Amino acid sequence: MVEVNGQCREPVPEAGLSIAEAARRTGVSAHTLRYYERAGLVVTPVDRTHGNRRRYRALDLKWITVCTRLRATGMPIKGIRRYAELVAAGGGNEVERLQVLESHRDQVLADLAELQENLRLIDRKIDVYRGRLAAGDADQLWAPHRTPG
Repeated sequence: MVEVNGQCREPVPEAGLSIAEAARRTGVSAHTLRYYERAGLVVTPVDRTHGNRRRYRALDLKWITVCTRLRATGMPIKGIRRYAELVAAGGGNEVERLQVLESHRDQVLADLAELQENLRLIDRKIDVYRGRLAAGDADQLWAPHRTPG
């Protein structure tokens, strides 16, 4: 079985998958798959049939999942491209790959901290509204009034 997006899927046939099936299995559009290829985000060239149609292998699906998750966590395309270039280059650059990932992890952690602070503010506002509604004086909540100019 192949794991894609954290789910076990049926094995990828030896002949590979069409772009439509690869899109379905990875949860991204065929347009996105083509874009990843054009943008240099793939680590190996996608196989082609005799009719020049793309055929995706299990390794391709796993890599697409990596790219999708990095993008979903805010890694810029430039960063994903750099990471893909390092992976495609093969061994010997693992320290640099680690640096790319650690730098991105630091940014994700900072983003999470900011989101958590924003969530705390929302929770405080919810508590105020619930309290005022329960007390029956929600109409006293702040609301800006504009005076005619």
